[in-house]
Amino acid sequence: MSEDKPAAPFDIRSFLQTVTRLPGVYKMLDANGEVIYVGKAKNLRNRIANHFSPHGRSPKQSAMITRIRAIEVTVTNTEGEALLLENQLIKRYQPRYNINLRDDKSYPYIYVSTHQTFPRLAFHRGARQRQGRYFGPFPSAAAVRDSLKSLQKIFPVRQCQDSFFQHRTRPCLQHQIERCSGPCVGLISPEKYAEDVASTLLFLEGQNDKLIDRLVGRMEEASARLEYEKAARYRDQISALRTVLAKQRVSGEQGDLDILACAIQGRLACVQVFFVRGGQQIGDRAFYPRMQEEHDVGSVLEAFLAQYYLADRQIPGELLLSHEIRNRTLLEEVLSQHARHAVKISWRLRGERARRVEFAMTNAEYALKTRLATQLRLADRFDRLALALSLPQPVNRIECFDISHTQGECTVASCVVFDRGGAVKSAYRRFNIEGVAAGDDYGAIRQALSRRYARIRNGEVAVPDILFIDGGKGQVGAARQVLDELGMQEILLYGVAKGPGRKPGLETLYEGRNGKPLRLDPDDPGLLLVQQIRDEAHRFAVTGHRQRRAKAKTTSPLQSIPGLGPQRRQRLLRQFGGLREISRADVETLCGVEGISRRLAQRIYDTFHDHSL
Repeated sequence: MSEDKPAAPFDIRSFLQTVTRLPGVYKMLDANGEVIYVGKAKNLRNRIANHFSPHGRSPKQSAMITRIRAIEVTVTNTEGEALLLENQLIKRYQPRYNINLRDDKSYPYIYVSTHQTFPRLAFHRGARQRQGRYFGPFPSAAAVRDSLKSLQKIFPVRQCQDSFFQHRTRPCLQHQIERCSGPCVGLISPEKYAEDVASTLLFLEGQNDKLIDRLVGRMEEASARLEYEKAARYRDQISALRTVLAKQRVSGEQGDLDILACAIQGRLACVQVFFVRGGQQIGDRAFYPRMQEEHDVGSVLEAFLAQYYLADRQIPGELLLSHEIRNRTLLEEVLSQHARHAVKISWRLRGERARRVEFAMTNAEYALKTRLATQLRLADRFDRLALALSLPQPVNRIECFDISHTQGECTVASCVVFDRGGAVKSAYRRFNIEGVAAGDDYGAIRQALSRRYARIRNGEVAVPDILFIDGGKGQVGAARQVLDELGMQEILLYGVAKGPGRKPGLETLYEGRNGKPLRLDPDDPGLLLVQQIRDEAHRFAVTGHRQRRAKAKTTSPLQSIPGLGPQRRQRLLRQFGGLREISRADVETLCGVEGISRRLAQRIYDTFHDHSL
């Protein structure tokens, strides 16, 4: 039975007789049991009844009503609890008729390892479980790196990895260009280093006036003691700090706030957010909520506020909006409880704040126009590709795989995904290839596709319309073998072989079933799409391979020795002063270290003499 022609429509009158008037959340389901809409209500019966009222019903509501076959209700204690539950369910089910914020990546932070004698500054993304302090979240990785770069110029706190720091015997290049004070080789005392760390923390906390006053005091003290070189360093720090703050300062603002503007055209929306922390703008970012139907600006902003800020993110004290929203009081109450401080939502602003919201609106409109133009070009390329491949149905989703390694070592396979909206980066995956012969690209392709398409067969990942493999007939044959073994022969498979001299436009496509070659015109929009996706898969694979290779280089050989735990490793390094000296020691000498038995000493000796450093 099809979804469009049900045996009987949903009996809303009978259903409303059983629905409570308490607050809660309701889920609307179609004939396949799929959740197509999630809503919250202060009065469940009245709110659900409003959906079915024929008066003032929008085309979107009419289309949704015809698909409803069941409604499930969850009662909550308060409307605020209903808002939280609604947000969770929207993220879980991503219903067709809700506004969904596709924002899967965790936000970056600046991490300070304050528990160490010589703390380090670092870029951090992911769970915040390590001991130390985290500052953020920042709107983008570029914003974090810009801040780290600025801090390094003002306060020479190390930003190197601990493994690099612990094994230095002489200062690195960062010390030579005066971006690090050289704590790794004892060129600065822990007390002096702690001063720079404290200044860095004040900067990250936004206490810039206090920081400048402290530096001025130190400069005057050094000058009074006739320590003019030290006073000059403090003077330079103050000057550099004022320069950085002048670029970031937002006129008339002292605290934390976000400025949000929304622009809409058809079914595409852009929410532009400017982040202000401690009176300084730390960055901005454009978001594109997914909408299957048209919505008004207020609805988009309201949905964005709930879905974005009720995730694990810092909520500022004020949110300045470009447009009015309906449930301001409810959102202020829930966001305040979530943030554990008062949160105020405002619009209809005046003066400097109104100009800043207008500026954010200009950025949102520009970003939306750029996105629309890109999507139109991309959609055309999808259609032209389907035409070039003589496909009876349109192409909506494409995956592409590539392999990267250096002489067969640290092999990484990449999978990138594109739909008509562009790159679906939340669906990108990398696979560390293990257990295949060095340089065996066919084996690497088989392993990566087996892992990926076993999940697709189980319904965990969407099925692509076309699968591209960066390679020729051999790689395509390996991929086809995997798809046949998984019973997924229906997936269209093509290889993308580079042309003579690897020149773009001369690529040959190999059809996965019969290996038939296909050459498209160099300026064919379909081929341009294939090149774009192939190049992105290559970039993603190379980046993963370089990261894996760098990690392998920084991993100590001691970590691979069974029975040699962290404490014994540290004891060995302290006793011998580094890996080179450990590698030169014989078994008897190694046995002289506390906790190292003869058997373990033999393992250590064999590790260094079986694999040359």
